[in-house]
Parts: sequence; C-alpha cells; structure tokens
Amino acid sequence: MSEPTDSTQTDDDALAAAWGEALAAEGGESQAAPDAARVLNQAEIDSLLGFDSGPSAEVELSGIQRIIQQGLVTYERLPMLEIVFDRLVRIMSTSLRNFTSDNVEVSIDNIVSLRFGDYLNSIPLPAMLAVFKAEEWDNYGLMMIDSAMIYSIVDVLLGGRRGTAPMRIEGRPYTTIERTLVERMIHVVLADLSQAFDPLCPVNFRFERLETNPRFAVVSRLANAAVVAKLRVEMEDRGGKIELLLPYATLEPVRELLLQQFMGEKFGRDSIWETHLAEELWETEIEISAVLDEQWLKLSQILSWQVGSRLVLNATPDSLVSLRCGNVPLFEGRMGRRNGRMAIGIERDLLRRQGRGYAEGRG
Repeated sequence: MSEPTDSTQTDDDALAAAWGEALAAEGGESQAAPDAARVLNQAEIDSLLGFDSGPSAEVELSGIQRIIQQGLVTYERLPMLEIVFDRLVRIMSTSLRNFTSDNVEVSIDNIVSLRFGDYLNSIPLPAMLAVFKAEEWDNYGLMMIDSAMIYSIVDVLLGGRRGTAPMRIEGRPYTTIERTLVERMIHVVLADLSQAFDPLCPVNFRFERLETNPRFAVVSRLANAAVVAKLRVEMEDRGGKIELLLPYATLEPVRELLLQQFMGEKFGRDSIWETHLAEELWETEIEISAVLDEQWLKLSQILSWQVGSRLVLNATPDSLVSLRCGNVPLFEGRMGRRNGRMAIGIERDLLRRQGRGYAEGRG
C-alpha cells in the first residue's frame, strides 16, 4: 500500500477541523443525539399514523387513517334497515321466550358494513352457519350462531339447571340433536325477521341448509359488501350471539324503501301541490277541432290549386265526424243542429276504447 502524500493529509486535517467546529457550534444538540434513537411506544405510533382510540376518533379521521379507510367498504346509510332490526329485537324477545320457556333478553350490539370475505375470516369457530333465501328478492343471506349460543339453547331446551354453566366439548363435530335444536331456533328467528320486514315490504326468509365450515356457506362474492347485525341473546346466566348478514345485492330490490327517513317518505314529492295541480288541470281550456274528412294528396296537386278550384270531400250527412285535440282523436259523432247552431252528437269514445285495447293487448 502506498503512503498518503502531504497534500492528502492536509485535506484530511482540514476536514476534521471543520467537523469539530460544526459539532462545537451545535452545542447541546450533540448531547440529544442518543435520545433520537429511542423506540416509540404504541400510543406514539398510533398518534403518528392517525389512529385514535378515544371518543374523538368517531368524529374526525386524520393522517394515514383516511387513506386506509378508502380501502374499506363505503356504504350508504339505510335508516329504515336500522328500524327493521330494532323491530326484530322486540319480536325475537317475545318469540324466544315462548320457544325456550325462559326469560330471554335480546339486544343489538352494533350494525356494521364490511366485505363478505372479511366477515367469513372473522367468524369465531366453532359455530353454525345457516344459509337462508329471501324468496321475493331471489337472493340469499347468512345467519351465524356462536358456540356459546348453541350450548345455551341445547341446555335450556333439554332442561338444564339454572346457575350451571353448560358443558362445552371443543374440537368435536356437533351432534344431530344439537343441530336439530339449533335449526328449530333458526326457523323461529327467520320467521321473526320476515315479520320485521312486513311493514316495509312482504318477504319470506326460507331456511336452506346448515353448515359448520365457512367455505361451504358462501352466499356472495368475497369482495361484495354486506350488512351485519350483531345480536346478543341473554337467558339469565346463559346466552350467546347471533349475527345476521344480508349482502347489498340481497337488499337491492328494496334499497329505495330502506333509504327512507321514515315510513312512507315521498322523497321530495309534495302531495298537496300534486293535488292542486290535478285540480287545476281539470279546469284547463283546450281547443277541439271537428274533422269532417281527411285526404292524402300529392304536393304537385296542391301547388296546382288556383282560385276557384274545388276540393271534393268524401263526407255525407250521415258520416261520422272526428273530434280531435291537436293530433289526438277524442270522440266520434254525427253533425246536426241545436238551438240554431252547428252541433255534434258524440257516439263513440275513442280514448276509452284505445285504453281498453292496450290493456287487452298486454293481458
């Protein structure tokens, strides 16, 4: 290796001197350098990324959280759907009391919207998944009953003593008795769900099949959006969760009804103004023409007319005269006189005849 020359050593000395002066000028900043390498805690990381677990998180999002939310399912609010689920809770509380002969309380944990694939991945196993069909809407939905609810309903229906937690044996398939008892409860819940939708739109939810593997309970594309209502059922010291999933494709036939703020909303229509407009239309004056005859002529014949030319009509005193408003034929009748004036006695109503013929053609 070659030894450094005098010029190279001089340049290194100058660079070292300049670096020492820079450090001396910074002063206290050089002492704070070790603190810059400290590890951030979870609260600081959440604050940096825009996550906040406090109450203000529901009001305003900031930072990367806004970008993350863009990848989630954006859904429109369906006010009437919330009313339907509230009605379902009241109906289920009564029907499950009659079904179990026990004191049952049903409540809504929350109503969320998410992708169907994300929901399947979040199902706590073991659980039972009931696939049902909305017959009038020609689409499917999903009901999830968790293991706590399954063992509780079996314990109640088979006469288990209160105050004793039901015995759970994990890692085994559900028996035929358990599946039968849970299926009976599913029929009760689906009947209540149909009754909850009745004021809005009559629909019958029919039970299709019962699955324990989420892969066999796919009722929609994994990327499609769905609404999930999470219900909590409490029977004194027992209970569990029931979750109802309705894909947006299933709710599409009644989307306009679910968008209402209240039952019977007209979406901006003013019934008072409509009634007033209809009444004024009946008082409208229109001009009616009495057509004696119609003929089709060539343009050359019309241009050859001169003063004194005669146009022979094919109408006779007994011919029917057509009464028209613009180009719309209204009536047909015969011409005569009444009180010294020309008059037409109406014999045929063309409007009603056209409407009857249109209805018969559609029938």
